Amino acid sequence: MHAFDVLGDPVRRRILELLAGGERSSGQICAVIQREFGISQPAVSQHLRVLRDNGFATVRAEGTRRLYAVDSAPLREVDEWLEPFRRFWSQRLDALATELARGKRE
Repeated sequence: MHAFDVLGDPVRRRILELLAGGERSSGQICAVIQREFGISQPAVSQHLRVLRDNGFATVRAEGTRRLYAVDSAPLREVDEWLEPFRRFWSQRLDALATELARGKRE
């Protein structure tokens, strides 16, 4: 599965956002995703499996719990793919920074 196919799903993107804050148990992830998206625990587990199978997340056992974390390697590949497109927004961000600095001086 291509990285953008994995990231194209809003549930998987949300799971990665949760994991970006640090390692989380499958139970913690399920609770948030079920509340926000209204999907079942088996459906959340399927999304976790897709992330894991495609290298976006790692899992380790701690007793009976499964702890998930982000694996950044596929995200670096996405970042590299985006590199040629950065020029479309980086100039605008630089201009915004200039305007913000100008506003602080006034």
